[in-house]
Amino acid sequence: MIKIDKAKHKKILKISLPAAFNSLLDMLQVITDLIMVGTISAFAVAAVGIGLQSLMFVFAVLTLFHVGTNALISRFYGAGEMKRASLALSTLYLFAFGLSLVVAPLWYFGSSELYVLFGVSDEVRELGQGYVQILTLMMPFIFVKLVFITALSATGDTKTPMFVKLVSIVLNIGLNYLLIFGHFGFPTLGVQGAGVATVIVNMLELTVYIFLYSRKRMPFTPMVHFSKNLLKRALKVGLPASYERSLTMGSFMLFTAIIADYGTEVMAGYQIGLRIEGLAFMPGIGFTIAAMALMGQGLGAKKPEQSREDVLLVLKYAIGLMFFLSFFMIFTPEFIVAFFTNDTQTIKEASLYLKIVGLSQIPLAFNFV
Repeated sequence: MIKIDKAKHKKILKISLPAAFNSLLDMLQVITDLIMVGTISAFAVAAVGIGLQSLMFVFAVLTLFHVGTNALISRFYGAGEMKRASLALSTLYLFAFGLSLVVAPLWYFGSSELYVLFGVSDEVRELGQGYVQILTLMMPFIFVKLVFITALSATGDTKTPMFVKLVSIVLNIGLNYLLIFGHFGFPTLGVQGAGVATVIVNMLELTVYIFLYSRKRMPFTPMVHFSKNLLKRALKVGLPASYERSLTMGSFMLFTAIIADYGTEVMAGYQIGLRIEGLAFMPGIGFTIAAMALMGQGLGAKKPEQSREDVLLVLKYAIGLMFFLSFFMIFTPEFIVAFFTNDTQTIKEASLYLKIVGLSQIPLAFNFV
């Protein structure tokens, strides 16, 4: 049995906490859109909420890169093979860009049809379809950006993505303020303004990562090379995870279609509840990132027992954090939901959802890690 000392705890927290905070910021960036459009109407909340939920299918595809990139690069990094790690990064960001050009039009048409499938009101459908069509423009930025973020995380650098996201969320709030409500001479775009702001922010985030990569501010050698062998290895690991995530997202969509029959307020409440639940998910996913990086690095260094000890310790941290967050979901849901909307019925529905799912947070910690 390998003894885990204070240095090991410090290393795990050094990776986990920035990753958890970055994941939390990811969800907060989404939530700011809901909060700000929530001042418009429940129709706007439902439109944006369904649009964001349809985006979860895209994230299911992105799991391919999240898992595949981390698995390859963390192992190469642990083994000290940075040339192969650099080639893997180049291969995956090129593949990610190409795949985004395929996914974007599929999402453009498919997501718009979801509003018809769910049978929502005409106003919700009209607002939502325009919102989704705008978000389609950010697909290449999101796909390539995730590869860079995951590559950095695989080497243990979770601080750089955290700082980039911290700046971007401030910028997103500012752009929302200007474009949703039309302040300082900007057009009043409403729900579409939230979409435009999101596209701009994702484009700027990718620009930062490309700058850091090209200026050798990352531990990788900049290159534009493609390896079929490394891509096959990444797909072998990433595809099963992507398929599993797709099934999960499909079940969420089916549930959404059922809820749509209960009216706009119930749908809005459910969408708000999902976003708040995501606040608990994201820190948990942060610990998942740490577990993946430490596992891969340990295996690359031929130390599987150490990898096992690292992951068990990460699991303990994840359980503790998600138990803490579940307390607020169960006992103070109304207070939290009130930040999103002042609609009484919507608050009631969202609070009921949070009380129920709050009980599942500890089992989810096991699932994540």
